[in-house]
Amino acid sequence: MTDGNRFWTVFVREVRGVVRTRTYLALGLVTGIVLFGLAHAGGGPAGGYVPTVVDTLVAVEVLVPTLAFAVGYRAIADPAVRGELDILDTYPLSTWSYVGGVYAGRALLLLTIVVVPLLALGVTVATTAGPETTVFASHRGVDSPFLFIRFIALTVLYALSSLTIAFLLSALAGSRGRALVLALAGLLVLTVGSDLAVFAALDTGVTSSTLGGALAMTPAGAYRGLVFDQVLYVAVPGRSAFVPTWVAALSLLFWWGLTFVGAMLATDAA
Repeated sequence: MTDGNRFWTVFVREVRGVVRTRTYLALGLVTGIVLFGLAHAGGGPAGGYVPTVVDTLVAVEVLVPTLAFAVGYRAIADPAVRGELDILDTYPLSTWSYVGGVYAGRALLLLTIVVVPLLALGVTVATTAGPETTVFASHRGVDSPFLFIRFIALTVLYALSSLTIAFLLSALAGSRGRALVLALAGLLVLTVGSDLAVFAALDTGVTSSTLGGALAMTPAGAYRGLVFDQVLYVAVPGRSAFVPTWVAALSLLFWWGLTFVGAMLATDAA
């Protein structure tokens, strides 16, 4: 059996496991209710795709890492507690095949929970957007389903990066109790702590001219900056960039790669 076959076997096992867990179905329902509730409260679906992104962006920025940590915080800690990792050492199963298969299964679950409600919201906008979209037309702005698809694509990248961070903390935990503590701490740092640290650094070298680049170094800041630059500012001509786009894109890829490799090394050491 090749590494690819072993990866696929672990992936299928993980998918079967999450399908049997009804808690994840509840997470998807709650996510959909929150997104639709916020969008309709703000009047976004009647106004168009960009107003809908404006109404839901803050919630998505918090929901995505929260769901990622809910899905991944015990992904490696649980098998370690049950001794599965010790048993796996006796099989010809590489760490890449195991961690990659588990990650791919959980990523499929996470993206289903996040993307399906967003796609449904996009369909709602397509079928209900009314004359309010002329607000953007009067300001020479644009509104397009492609902007909403771009928003979903950036959200997928943010979700995958958040999930690898959750995997790394899960692999470092070594027990279910520490996994929960590390997940809560990691979620707090990811959602608000990193941005607060950047703003605190304003007194130690970070200036207003370099603030955008500094914000792009954090996963949340990079995601927010990319959404502003590639979705919202496109509809508002003349606005300057919130963060350097290429720096923000590389930052998310860097966090994804760094924490994925870290998760494999930590699993090896567990």
